Amino acid sequence: MLEAEQPAEVEQRVKAVETLFVNEFTDGLIGPESEFLGPLRDGGTIIANTAPGCWGPMLTPAIKGAHEVTKPVYIEGADIGDSVVIEIQSIQITSSATASGVEERLVDRYISEPFLKVKCPGCGKLHPQTTVNGIGSDAIRCATCYTDTAPVKFANGYTMAFHPKGDIGVTVGKEAARKIASQSEHYLRLPEHAVQHPVVSLAPSDLIGVATRMRPFIGEIGTVPSKSMPASNNAGDSGLPLVNAQHEWQLTKDELVTHCTDGHLQLPQVRAGAVLICPVRIKGAGVYLGDIHAMQGAGHVAGHTTSVSGIVQVKVSVLKKVAVEGPVVLPNTDDLPFLAKPLSKDERKLARDVAQEHGIKQMEEAFPIAVVGTGDSINSATESALNRMAKLVNVPIAEVKNRATITGGVEIGRFPGLVIVTAQFPKTMLKNARLFKYVKQQYED
Repeated sequence: MLEAEQPAEVEQRVKAVETLFVNEFTDGLIGPESEFLGPLRDGGTIIANTAPGCWGPMLTPAIKGAHEVTKPVYIEGADIGDSVVIEIQSIQITSSATASGVEERLVDRYISEPFLKVKCPGCGKLHPQTTVNGIGSDAIRCATCYTDTAPVKFANGYTMAFHPKGDIGVTVGKEAARKIASQSEHYLRLPEHAVQHPVVSLAPSDLIGVATRMRPFIGEIGTVPSKSMPASNNAGDSGLPLVNAQHEWQLTKDELVTHCTDGHLQLPQVRAGAVLICPVRIKGAGVYLGDIHAMQGAGHVAGHTTSVSGIVQVKVSVLKKVAVEGPVVLPNTDDLPFLAKPLSKDERKLARDVAQEHGIKQMEEAFPIAVVGTGDSINSATESALNRMAKLVNVPIAEVKNRATITGGVEIGRFPGLVIVTAQFPKTMLKNARLFKYVKQQYED
């Protein structure tokens, strides 16, 4: 592991590495002041052992935010106004069980937000050191006064065990949940440098015998914002609690929009085989990873899902002088909306027949792209995505709306406001946007 440094110090390194192994984590904050690893060569590979997001960090007041993510990696040649292309090569879950559920906030244990400014209800310490004592909802205790300190508890929670082949998960009963809690190191397999408390220690078991499919994806992936903030708030919707908040990470609405990079994605489409194009807000980009989910339905309606430990491998390349305003996703073909999937040879032949009948000499050769939008509501997030897409391909927003309606669609990623808008655009437009190399690689037969 290379020594972590500030971006300016990393820049002075002469030799970048081709492959970087990462198993170190931030304290929940990311930004220009973060310690950076690297540099990584343009086109190099990051292999990261990531820690669960959501519940584990939420139960650990020393972590300043709801996610424990990797220290960011400095990418050689990435400058402000560029983009980085992150090709997700593989995601391997290493946990064999986890726990999650809908949260209930305990208002006497935090200031403003339960993940950002935790206060011990006993001794009043902010961000107190805590320990795990026993099993159950009161297991997280202040190290100073021994008071139950977790700022959240389960309104309805479950413990889920996974099949060894990684295809199916099943929620377990009370006895099994307590067994998993008593052997949390074996089941959750937290990376050695992670400091979060194991969520399975709470042993929730409100849902029993529920079976579901596993399709792992990575919920935190992207580049660091140009102003420090908790990783869990690095998006235009999840960052809203920072606006005019009563703590040192407060931002104005304009500052949130200007500085965030929407790296807090939690989109099921961002899985192995997908490509993500992210904005560069600071020199070196600062690529970070975390919060693998075993599965999640569209909308993320519970607010949390099955966060697990795992190994992620990504290839990172610099896209010079291409400034995207937010993440652009090239999902796997299977994950595209029905209308956005490239036409088959038979379908193209039928289309040519119709075109010739009506005097159209040349049909456009089109391919799909998806753009993420965020905001304070689903409506505002959709407008954000449509505007970002229009600017990216340099067409009027009315045309984007038409194309999204007949060749793509709008999918809800998360409430209150994260969506992904997909539409097909002609090869010429994608070339002008300097995206076609990656689009062709992803979708051309």
